[in-house]
Amino acid sequence: MKVSDFDFHLPEELIAQTAAPRGESRLLVLGRATGEVTHARIRDLPHDLRRGDLLVVNDTRVFPARLLGHRVPSGGAVECLLLSREHDAAGSPGNQVWSALVHPGQKLKAGARVQFESSDRQTVIHGEILERQFFGRRRVRLSTEGNIGVDEAVDAIGHVPLPPYIHHPDSADDRARYQTIFATTRGSVAAPTAGLHFDDRLVESLGEAGITRVSVTLHVGYGTFKPVRVEDVEQHAVDPEPYSISADAADAINAARSEGRRVIAVGTTTTRALEDAAIRGAGRVVPGRADATIFIHPGFRFQVIDGLVTNFHLPRSSLLMLVSAFASREHVLAAYERAVAERYRFYSYGDAMLIV
Repeated sequence: MKVSDFDFHLPEELIAQTAAPRGESRLLVLGRATGEVTHARIRDLPHDLRRGDLLVVNDTRVFPARLLGHRVPSGGAVECLLLSREHDAAGSPGNQVWSALVHPGQKLKAGARVQFESSDRQTVIHGEILERQFFGRRRVRLSTEGNIGVDEAVDAIGHVPLPPYIHHPDSADDRARYQTIFATTRGSVAAPTAGLHFDDRLVESLGEAGITRVSVTLHVGYGTFKPVRVEDVEQHAVDPEPYSISADAADAINAARSEGRRVIAVGTTTTRALEDAAIRGAGRVVPGRADATIFIHPGFRFQVIDGLVTNFHLPRSSLLMLVSAFASREHVLAAYERAVAERYRFYSYGDAMLIV
């Protein structure tokens, strides 16, 4: 199967630059088996699901992983996007080593020093480039002084790492809106965007309709935006992402499956965690921590989920391939064509889709 098989035309103006208020997005409902499309609102979700369904959400929390600073001693501008933490050097919260994307990369070789600070210079992060990695990545040591740790300093002075197709600087509104109401566990550089549609009122309505909920954690990496650079789908590899499933969550998911109740994943990130855990557990979702390494594309055999709440994804992307694996490429692309014609809003801040 060719990557070009997952292309579609999307007018630029349909790429959402701001999010609708929580609970107010439009919802396209796609019949997984038939390809039938109906139009609703996310607020209607309790009516589109069944009593007894189990909703599984991702409770990861986005941290402000984009640091803006300067080179030392030249003062030239520097941007650093933190991707994944390697370890705590000497076990100190004030000294960490990260894999990061840095700019300008050609001027930031091993040994280069950088600095990030608040406007009042009360919070300062010192950085040292340790070595080059693949695809422009660098190993970077970050350190702080005094009683403030690196995580706390990053939270204070970092910027929300909005996706590259959102063309405005991050704001205080983005700090709140680019975060789901389920977010509790810090660790993602991108939001699990299907969860952005939910508010407390919708969650309450789902409970009143007899739809239960559990949380898992998958920390979304920058690889979610990684372009597919090969021609054949099977040759692509996705970046591993760490996930955690509690014993209680695993028990609830396995019980729903054994009782014939549907498991509805909120987001492709939740889907990857559940299906990866089922592969490791020979068909049962196993609790614990692991890295999701599976690449879900047409031909994949789903073992856990019966429904999916998701956003509309980029052409030729691994996320569009995952959705197409669940509902067939033909049904999904036809639904996307309908969504374009009906002027749905696309991508992270866009509208929602329910596949059941």
